[in-house]
Amino acid sequence: MNILTNLLSQTPKPTPVKKQRRGIEIKSPREIEIMRQSGKIVATVLKEISELVKPGMTTADLDAYAEKRIREMGATPSFKGYHGFTGSICSSINNEVVHGIPSPKKVIRAGDVLKVDTGAYFQGFHGDSCITIAVGEVTPQAAKLICVAEEALYKGIEQVKAGAYLLDLAGAIEDHVKVNGFTVVEEFTGHGVGRNLHEEPSVFNYRTREMPNVKLRAGMTLAIEPILNAGSKHTRTLSDRWTAVTVDNSLSAQFEHTVLVTETGYEILTDRTKV
Repeated sequence: MNILTNLLSQTPKPTPVKKQRRGIEIKSPREIEIMRQSGKIVATVLKEISELVKPGMTTADLDAYAEKRIREMGATPSFKGYHGFTGSICSSINNEVVHGIPSPKKVIRAGDVLKVDTGAYFQGFHGDSCITIAVGEVTPQAAKLICVAEEALYKGIEQVKAGAYLLDLAGAIEDHVKVNGFTVVEEFTGHGVGRNLHEEPSVFNYRTREMPNVKLRAGMTLAIEPILNAGSKHTRTLSDRWTAVTVDNSLSAQFEHTVLVTETGYEILTDRTKV
C-alpha cells in the first residue's frame, strides 16, 4: 500500500494501537521469522486472487475473499480501518493509480488492468504486496506496461544488499521504466514495513535529492513498489479522498514486494512462487 511521503503512520484497526516508532528498525531473527509468515499470508492471498478473478466479478467480491482468507490464516487485514480505509485490499482499475476502494458497484471487465494491493498483520508484524492483473485479453500497450512494471520491481530488488543505497535501486527502476517509454509516478513511494504498516525510510523509485539516500543494513525490511503510467507521471485524487488516478486518463500498473535486506543480498518475503 502506498502513502504520501509525509503521511504519519499508525497501526490499523482492529489491531492494537501502538505508538509509532521513529527511525529505521533493524529486525531481529525472531521478528524476521514472523515477517516471513505475514509475507507468506499476503503472497498466498494475492496468488489466489490472481487465479480466481474473472470478468463480471466486483472489487467487493475480491475484498471479501481477501479478508476471509487473511483471517483464516490467523492474521488481520492491515488496510481495513487504516486512516479510515474501508477495504482489506486496494483495488485500482485502468487509470486508477492507487488506493481504489472496493465496491459492489465496480465491476471487473475483460481487458481491464487491475491492481490488487493487500497487507496482513500477523503476531505484531505486517506484510505488504501488490500485483497487477491483466483481466482476459488486454491491449498490447497494457500488456507491455504490466510486464515492464514487474520487471522494474525486480530491477530494483536486484540492487538490494547491505551496504547498497536507496538511490541504487531507485536508479535501476527509473532507468528500466524510461527506456521502455513509460513514466514513474513520483507522488507515492515505497516504505519501510514491520511493526507498523508504514515505517522509515521512504523507498523512492526515481533519482532525487529531496529524500535521504539511506545506506541499507542487514535486517531492514522494505516495501518496494514502483508505479508506472503509460502517459503523464502526474496524478489527482478523486472526491472519495483515496483513489488516485492519472491526470490524462492513461493506464497505470504497479507491483510491490516486502523485501528483507541481507548481508549478501535480499530475501523476498512476499514471494508468490513459494506458496
